[in-house]
Amino acid sequence: MALAATRRTNVRLPPEVNRILYVRNLPYKITAEEIYDIFGKYGPIRQVRVGVNPETKGTAFVVYEDIFDAKNACDHLSGFNVCNRYLVVLYYQSTKLYQKVDAEKKQAQLDAAKRKYGVEGMAK
Repeated sequence: MALAATRRTNVRLPPEVNRILYVRNLPYKITAEEIYDIFGKYGPIRQVRVGVNPETKGTAFVVYEDIFDAKNACDHLSGFNVCNRYLVVLYYQSTKLYQKVDAEKKQAQLDAAKRKYGVEGMAK
């Protein structure tokens, strides 16, 4: 057991690897308990969040206790068949979410400035 713990500390993981997995292409009828059953085989899970809105249905976030368990689950469950649907398992990247929000905010500010100063797009 001590040898396994020693090996884990010496492993260098890619920067995108984290404890939070983003799962897409889930069946709409799947429950959090079923997700626990599928993902729990790879290590202790801290939290499962299943999308319930029309925009988030079929997606979930799975948070593991350990980053190595999350990496193992991502490696093994990406492409896993659940109810004739192949899971897409990715590492959650908050920076992508914020980049999208920032881009939308900057575009709104640009549009407001164009309206304020009466400037339309450049005509060629």
